[in-house]
Amino acid sequence: MNTSGRNAPAIVISVVLLVAALLIATLSHGWGLFFAYLLPGVLMLGAALTPVSLLMAKQWEKAVVLRFGKLHAIRGPGLFAIIPFMDAVTAWVDQRIQTTEFNAEQALTKDTVPANIDAILFWQVHDAERAALEITDYRSAILRVAQTSLREMIGSSPLSALMSERKLADQQLKEEIGRKTADWGVAAISVEIRDVAIPSQLQDAMSRQAQAEREKAARVILGSAEQEVAQKFLEAANIYARNPAALQLRAMNIIYETTKERGATILIPSAMVDCMNPGGIMGLACAAPGPPSPALPA
Repeated sequence: MNTSGRNAPAIVISVVLLVAALLIATLSHGWGLFFAYLLPGVLMLGAALTPVSLLMAKQWEKAVVLRFGKLHAIRGPGLFAIIPFMDAVTAWVDQRIQTTEFNAEQALTKDTVPANIDAILFWQVHDAERAALEITDYRSAILRVAQTSLREMIGSSPLSALMSERKLADQQLKEEIGRKTADWGVAAISVEIRDVAIPSQLQDAMSRQAQAEREKAARVILGSAEQEVAQKFLEAANIYARNPAALQLRAMNIIYETTKERGATILIPSAMVDCMNPGGIMGLACAAPGPPSPALPA
């Protein structure tokens, strides 16, 4: 950051005035008192005062100028002039977006879990006058406010919310810091929580809890699936109970599916064959009403 306002144009002008004063003083013998002494003295005084009276602020800077201790003007960017010994630049304010890293160590959450949280704040000075006059050091004040707001947010939030709802926590921190720094002419642009660290023992416990919850969910899903399968079996049993032929057809289909594999040999007891009654099944199939046959033309 520029802290003095010194610039190349002022130095060049000062050098030119100094050279002109020396040339006039050297060549003005016999030209009179004005050209011999007075004019070179004025030029040398101008050369000495130009670097401290002609200042320059960069594109992103604002200079706070006091005259006799009172606010006179906010200058910049570019070249500007002040009156030596009357005016003074008390602050150079950088209006670019800046970052501040802050953290909270061993802060207790709402459910009394110690956590270490690292975050970064993006902020910008939008009012140079208030930033220079309302607070002594706005940079250190922003850091203190950010740390305090982070600890307040941790104390009012459970650990699960901090881990799973970072966007909401970022927005909450941004609003809180922005509300506290608005009177200083500083705006909080965004806050990003970079890391949430908890003790290793608690990490192991949380890992076991998550695994247990996943196993619980898997068992619930398996139980639901078995319930649905049992319901389907019950419906099929009711259908077979009402129609024995359907049960016999199903049994024969099972035997057929089993013997599709090459080289498979199935031994069926004769009693089971009699129960299936293939002839009766075929008779039932033939006796089943079919679609009417089309009438033959006369």
